[in-house]
Amino acid sequence: MKIIISPAKKMINSNDDFIPESIPVYLNETQTLLNEIRAYTKEELKNVLECNDQLLNLNYERFQNMSLDRNTSCALMSYVGLQYQHMGSHLFSLEEIDYLQKTLRILSGFYGILKPMDGIVPYRLEMQAKLNSTNLYDFWNRKLYDELTNEDHLILNLASKEYSQCIKSYQSDDVTIIDVDFVCEHKGKLTTKATEAKMCRGSMVRFCAVHQITDIKELYIFNEYGYVYDAELSTETKLVFKKSNLNPSSK
Repeated sequence: MKIIISPAKKMINSNDDFIPESIPVYLNETQTLLNEIRAYTKEELKNVLECNDQLLNLNYERFQNMSLDRNTSCALMSYVGLQYQHMGSHLFSLEEIDYLQKTLRILSGFYGILKPMDGIVPYRLEMQAKLNSTNLYDFWNRKLYDELTNEDHLILNLASKEYSQCIKSYQSDDVTIIDVDFVCEHKGKLTTKATEAKMCRGSMVRFCAVHQITDIKELYIFNEYGYVYDAELSTETKLVFKKSNLNPSSK
């Protein structure tokens, strides 16, 4: 089984907890992207990143001075978005890190696909970004899918649609992708709260690592932030966790 998750926009260079153990598999392709982006003017880069001037200046300097093989930190500890905060990446034991290194894959517009202990540097480049030469979905094509399914044909999808699209677009009949949704009732309809979904995705990664999950059915007992497995809403290819209306925070 492989687990896929999205990256986070906010990143740090974290050298204090774990030392990188591996190199991103598509580092040559990342260098190709870097070479193109480095040639952009600030205005061109702003069109790609669609960010404010403060973030533009930060990331323009990052790309101009970036070296992919120096001052790297582990991918899992470099992202600091909500999902990663609720994953508690800095609290993993060595046994849990070993499990995640074998099982967890982070999809990235810049690096393609990452193992948790791959050495990376801070960047900003979302998968939906359009470069002058191409868009990133076309750039990566089916590389990420082929790498992900090289050994495993069961994928637990905890990534956003933006990122899982680059995997699901190439799904073959011999590969099973299990989606996960966290829903609650609002005005008589089932809805997904984006913030809580990110929290739950991070917690589910931690749950998988702590319990060394290898069978999808072992996830049925996951219960965080009031979300519990709903067998009636779930299907063979989708796990649905529903928040009880008895929980005041779900209203």
